[in-house]
Amino acid sequence: MDWPAIQEKWRRRWDEAHIFEADPDPDRSKFYLTVAYPYPNSPQHIGHGRTYTLTDVYARYKRMQGYQVLFPMAFHYTGTPILAMSERIESGDKELIDTFADIYKVPREVIPTLTEPIKIAKYFHQEIKAGMKEIGYSIDWRREFTTIDPQYSTFIQWQFNKLRDKNLITRGSHPVGWCPKDGSPVGQHDTLGDVEPEIGEYTLIKFRLDDHQLPTATLRPETVFGVTNIWIRPEATYVKADVDGEPWIISREAAEKLQYLSMKITVKEELKGSDLVGKEVENPLTNTNILILPASFVDPKNGTGVVMSVPAHAPYDYQALKDLAAESEILKKHNIPQELVESIKIPVIIASEGYSGIPSEQIIEKMKITDQNDPKLEDATAELYRHEFHIGEMAEGTGRYRGLPVSKARDSVKDDMLSAGTGYTIYEILNRPVVCRCGTECIVKIFEKQWFIDYGDQEWKDLARRCLERIKLLPEDIRSEFEYTVGWLKRKACARKSGLGTNLPWDEEWVIESLSDSVIYMAYYLISKYVNTYNLKTEQLGPDVFDYILLGEGNSQSVAEKNSLDEEVLKRMREEFEYFYPLDSRHSGRDLVPNHLTFFIFNHSAIFPEKDWPRQIVVNGSVLMEGKKMSKSFGNIIPLRDAVKTYGADPLRLSILATAELLQDADLSLGLVKTFRERLERFYDTAVSVIEDRAVADMGELRTEDRWIISRLQRIVEQATDAVNRLRVREAIHNIVYQADQDAQWYLRRSRIDSGEDRAKVIAEVTHQLIETRVRLLAPFAPFISEEIWELMGHKDFISAAGWPKADESKIDIKAEEGEELVKGLLDDTLNIVRVTKIRPSRVVYYTSSEWKWTVYLSALQLADEGSLDTGSLMKELMENGELKSRAKEVSAFAKKLVEEVRTVPSDMREKRMKIGILGESGILEAAKGFLEKELGADVSIYNEDDSGRYDTKNRAGFSKPYRPAIYVE
Repeated sequence: MDWPAIQEKWRRRWDEAHIFEADPDPDRSKFYLTVAYPYPNSPQHIGHGRTYTLTDVYARYKRMQGYQVLFPMAFHYTGTPILAMSERIESGDKELIDTFADIYKVPREVIPTLTEPIKIAKYFHQEIKAGMKEIGYSIDWRREFTTIDPQYSTFIQWQFNKLRDKNLITRGSHPVGWCPKDGSPVGQHDTLGDVEPEIGEYTLIKFRLDDHQLPTATLRPETVFGVTNIWIRPEATYVKADVDGEPWIISREAAEKLQYLSMKITVKEELKGSDLVGKEVENPLTNTNILILPASFVDPKNGTGVVMSVPAHAPYDYQALKDLAAESEILKKHNIPQELVESIKIPVIIASEGYSGIPSEQIIEKMKITDQNDPKLEDATAELYRHEFHIGEMAEGTGRYRGLPVSKARDSVKDDMLSAGTGYTIYEILNRPVVCRCGTECIVKIFEKQWFIDYGDQEWKDLARRCLERIKLLPEDIRSEFEYTVGWLKRKACARKSGLGTNLPWDEEWVIESLSDSVIYMAYYLISKYVNTYNLKTEQLGPDVFDYILLGEGNSQSVAEKNSLDEEVLKRMREEFEYFYPLDSRHSGRDLVPNHLTFFIFNHSAIFPEKDWPRQIVVNGSVLMEGKKMSKSFGNIIPLRDAVKTYGADPLRLSILATAELLQDADLSLGLVKTFRERLERFYDTAVSVIEDRAVADMGELRTEDRWIISRLQRIVEQATDAVNRLRVREAIHNIVYQADQDAQWYLRRSRIDSGEDRAKVIAEVTHQLIETRVRLLAPFAPFISEEIWELMGHKDFISAAGWPKADESKIDIKAEEGEELVKGLLDDTLNIVRVTKIRPSRVVYYTSSEWKWTVYLSALQLADEGSLDTGSLMKELMENGELKSRAKEVSAFAKKLVEEVRTVPSDMREKRMKIGILGESGILEAAKGFLEKELGADVSIYNEDDSGRYDTKNRAGFSKPYRPAIYVE
């Protein structure tokens, strides 16, 4: 197949027909969906393709259901990453230049021209757009914009003025993720790997060493009562420094870092960690002296580079102390007697149900941890910390805090130490290292006079929760993550002093950052079409224009006059907004739940009336390549355009979606892409042959296998429709591609024995129906080949705009379904017997059940359906039947065997079989006799076990059961 030619043909035809351009249509229901607009600092790779392809499949599905579907796209230029990239290119950075050339496939002669941020953005903008077209996304490109378009900036300034008017924007000092090199706050979009810096509050506890303080950073200040020693890294450099007028000893890295937290630090002298090892410090709460011990695991960049050891409640500390006690050479090197370490007593200062003795020791033994390098220590630490925080109580040796729940003692101890001057608060990045795109590790800075969006405002949180309650989430399992985020969100830095973007309207020194100008832009798509069509200028888009279009405030005539707008154009913008809003479905990756998607909820709830709040959010996991995360270091990043060129758009679309449901991480392999390509090509060849062989005629008489495939087709339509409605696309693809193919192959196999002309016409017509339905089911997932087959079938319209199949209940034939499953199962069982016995069969005999067995079976089904099936209740009912009573011993033996089998029958199958009654197995098998003989290469005979003249030399007939005829092979 010539995939490039087919793809180009249908892209061109779609463009010429403008079939994806959506305008208000009062005669059709609308469906408006969006996906995150991409940041153009690199081409999209196949990992990005999952979220976008999922959104496009949904858009195409809804379009085929008859909705007026709007699926627009724009480009997010806002931010600082491309600033650093352009600087690195200008400086001749070989690593980045090689990445651009070898991974991003940027021609080497083009790279030197990308020394300005805007040029990088424009280059990758066009690359991404081309890739979206090539993979077949059904986008309305008339609405395209970038986030640095002046018209878009007027919209964002309107948004920010609205927030400020509601007192939801504040100014003050606050900890933010910070790049020391760029001198800017950083968020998810500014870091390598799109990692959001998670900022946590640490308590510094000041242990006294002679005339200096040796502060340790901890998230668990209540454990200070259980400190047995201090850990120091011997080879690290530490400093004696004046910190806000107090003499401290901390790591050199900490001295540099803490200055960003508004602390005045003057370094007096440097010393090695080994100079401190072996000395004693005083615990500020217990006034006991404890030893400083060496530890290579101490990270001088983390906290203060000084770590307090609480071995009873910190598995890492327990294991490290145990390991050190056995390291006589290390202790000897630092002149520490081994017996001194071995004699350290480990106080237990937290009591909790499930632990007695030393909790760390218990959990280490339970998890079979052997040394401090065991990765299971991380799990042990998390489990013990969580357990003690939720159900632990402060125990003996904790003074006045004894008896307090750990959750309360933590704050009490911290507050008391802060008041006494023995504690201090600092902020640290919890998920470090987080690296800025410029290559610098990020830290925390207390930013002075910073502008914030106050997501901590309680009234706003309540409004956001109400909005969230109304939103349908796919999958629903993600709701707890949204609820958690709404709860913990506080103030979010919303502007910086560098980068591309929109200036704050009231303070133009500041540029609104990328996670703050991208939360209600879905509303702007409904305006951008008119901005692009009529070339509207910024001066024509005053705040009152947005008030009128988006909020319905003001008078069209006066607003139009004031802004030099055509009143009809203004009215049409308002009508467009009223038609398409609210947003019906928002699509994004799971990594955006803690930020963008929750900000999206907050901002909609603050700015728009309830009727315009979003209706649905769809969240999906990421994509792995051959089981590995996509990364330049793994060499497994494949640009989307390259993949389409190599494998074809349709096979790639299916492969991206086929391996996982929404929240699971999809595992893509190039082998799977090739498999899908082969399947699609085989389907195409089958369709072509069916189309060529078909002569339109009356259907004629249908056999069991015909009624079965037609019925199965209705089931597949039902199941696929249900799956796509829930965006369980893996399940949908399984039904449309795999299950439908298996059914079709079985039908063709069943039909192969018939050679008559009339029969051939029936088979051709049934197969044509099968192909036509399957291709419509396939269209949202594989649009190019579906359009090609649709046209070959003689249709003049686009399959992209054709109707989605609907199941015809009148064509569902449960008796045909069970009959054909009987034939399938019986053939499989027979072939297994032949395979195991290694017999070359000359004759196969099938024995169907006596009618009395059917009476027993159907009675058992009925009792199982009522939930009262057991041998006693079944026999009681059966003995009311005179005929059965006359053979009570035989019936009893059969009933006992049957009870357990019937209990395992699924409820839907049970219901179906009760509706059918006696299946009529003998007639079904007689009709399939020719097929079975051809498949088995043997003569086939069918008897009922009551037939007096049956051939049954081995007395097999008595083993027959309903739906399980007995088999004899000779």
